[in-house]
Amino acid sequence: MVNQSSPLGFLFLGFLAHPGLERILSVIVLISYLLTLVGNTLIILLSVMDPRLHSPMYFFLSNLSFLDLCITTSFVPQMLLNLWVPKKTMSFFGCSVQLFVFLFLGTTECILLTVMDFGRYVAVCQPLHYATIIHPHLCGQLAVVAWAMGLAQSLVQTPPTLRLPFCPHWQIDDFVCEVPSLIQLSCGDTTYNEIRLAVSGVIFLVMPLILILISYGAIAWAVLRINSAIAWRKAFGTCSSHLTVVTIFYSLVISVYL
Repeated sequence: MVNQSSPLGFLFLGFLAHPGLERILSVIVLISYLLTLVGNTLIILLSVMDPRLHSPMYFFLSNLSFLDLCITTSFVPQMLLNLWVPKKTMSFFGCSVQLFVFLFLGTTECILLTVMDFGRYVAVCQPLHYATIIHPHLCGQLAVVAWAMGLAQSLVQTPPTLRLPFCPHWQIDDFVCEVPSLIQLSCGDTTYNEIRLAVSGVIFLVMPLILILISYGAIAWAVLRINSAIAWRKAFGTCSSHLTVVTIFYSLVISVYL
């Protein structure tokens, strides 16, 4: 059976099969969400108020913090509500908005992490030319490109996904409205949607990750040629946090979308 019209709403399955976990998870998610709000807000305020932090690195870090605030706020409050109430539903309009925002911000973060990696590559491999290469005008342009590419990806993926013929039960085996979950919910032919998702995954996940790995290979080679423990510590301090975020972010997103 196929429903040719848009459903009134969706039911999130989440942890319905394990209701005992819901209260524990809600506490963990709430604490993580509050820490995310406080930490990223402080980063943005410090980057704006402290003149010593008016640099390309902290400009991109502020963009990343703002992105993290927006991404978590786009789905965590709804997730917390679903963990507490017995009827875990969302309207079709609400799901559509969440899907659009989630794709927009998630893709922007993929591109922004790649841009930040470029800044670290220049800082370590070409430190004498850093100020001339990574100037404020270029930083603004790269940030605009990241946000524009995220918007374009969301405009390409969201409408075809929402036009799919959904099965009558309208049950999403997830906590959030995202493309893979909605494709699984469809009772029609999803071949083109899956191809579109795979191509986007290669463009916005695999290619940026390859570029990041290549640049870190160049950074590692440059650091190994330096016979200075202080320089090694500086390079490690510059790159370690970004590399940690990249590893966690890309491994999780690739596991879901590819």
